[in-house]
Amino acid sequence: MDGSDDECCYYYDAVDSDGDEEEEEEIIMLDEDDVGLLDGAALPPPEEEVEHRAICWAITKESLAAAQEQDLSMVMNLVNVERHNARALLAHHRWKMERIYDRLDMMGRDALLRDAGVVVLPEKSSSSGSSMAHGEDEPPGKRGCHLQRWTEYFAAAVSDGSKQMRCMEVKCTAICDEAVVRRLLHGKHPGAAARLDRRLLEAYVEARDAVRWCPSAPHCGRAIRVDGGGGGEERYAEVSCPCGAAFCFRCGGGAHSPCPCPMWDKWGAMRGGGEVDNLKWIVANTKSCPKCSKPIEKNGGCNHVTCTCGQHLCYACGAATGTLYMHICNRYKEEGGGGGVKVLPRSYVLAYYMFGGGAATRREREEAAAQNRFEDLQGQLEHHVEVLSRTLAAAARPADAAEVVKAKRDADNLARVVEGLCAGMYRCVQDELLPLLVEPMNIAAYHPDGPAMAKEFPPATSVTGGAPPATRH
Repeated sequence: MDGSDDECCYYYDAVDSDGDEEEEEEIIMLDEDDVGLLDGAALPPPEEEVEHRAICWAITKESLAAAQEQDLSMVMNLVNVERHNARALLAHHRWKMERIYDRLDMMGRDALLRDAGVVVLPEKSSSSGSSMAHGEDEPPGKRGCHLQRWTEYFAAAVSDGSKQMRCMEVKCTAICDEAVVRRLLHGKHPGAAARLDRRLLEAYVEARDAVRWCPSAPHCGRAIRVDGGGGGEERYAEVSCPCGAAFCFRCGGGAHSPCPCPMWDKWGAMRGGGEVDNLKWIVANTKSCPKCSKPIEKNGGCNHVTCTCGQHLCYACGAATGTLYMHICNRYKEEGGGGGVKVLPRSYVLAYYMFGGGAATRREREEAAAQNRFEDLQGQLEHHVEVLSRTLAAAARPADAAEVVKAKRDADNLARVVEGLCAGMYRCVQDELLPLLVEPMNIAAYHPDGPAMAKEFPPATSVTGGAPPATRH
């Protein structure tokens, strides 16, 4: 095997000219010095170039208050406001700490608060306990009447679905101290107090872009928070909840990269099934023509099919064949091949819409070059996943110790190649294909070990001892 540019694979199958399938295939293992034979763009990037991975936290109802308190405390200290005003400021900016930092630098404290509709009362009013206690200095009897009015006002506001309690005095837009609101409601309307507490906690999940409920069914009760690098990158992460559900953080559907969310959603709507059903359907029913790259759907018959461009191919593995179909099919099996087995069928959905006329692009010439690059990587990945699957199957067969060691070494080398090809395909999609689309799209970065595992967020009782650090997102 030479090092020419035309030879891009690490392994080949030794099959006799008669097409005898009973002949044992030979897997040739390259030395580590030969790794450079593969196109460098498809190899795993050096360790220092690997993109920083988002940190994921699984938040339960017990730890939800602690997670929220982390952001509230940061704003209270940063802007020097009380808790209810910090909550209002965060809600106005959808709990994006980086926006509060930026606006504070640009506008200053007073303009920041005014822009969010936050009214900070004079020290005398706030020291009386809340922004609603305007009658604090009145006689006790009259003060009690006022507190009763406020209590009923708060109960009615909770019934109407309010999360923020504004002052009911004419022309006063101050937000009421939630501690005082809670204290008044607990005495006469404990149910309303409980509903308000629940809403304040749930608002953290529903309003913050970096937090969303786990889509498991039945629901596991957790919310997932992704601490990314800022700028919204966390939205394109793929995460795994401790309950076992793996999903795309942006759309909430099953993990689907390197296919962008809009294309995956369109595919799911067309097929009407879940992720597993969709992937099985893709593998079983679609293939790209090796000559013109148009997507082909087979609705019956044998695996020898002919594209409209005239190319003959094997529908099981996608390889080009002759008119007489003298072809030995080595279709990969779903039980082997690691992450590449999932990447491949998802890449078919991308190709279906990207190259099948379903996506609008800006520049056709660049699209053709990017398509060739993508399909070259896709073809290499298909081949190596097939060989890896066979290698894993061979390693599982009874053999002597030397053969087992060799099979494991071969599988390790192949797994590295598959990971490099997956990483190269992801970069090709993100850097070359998606920028050509009229509709902006992004995908999650490739990670060999799959979706990021979310760690359990410490509950409120252990915040000081083990809570994750509060960072500037």
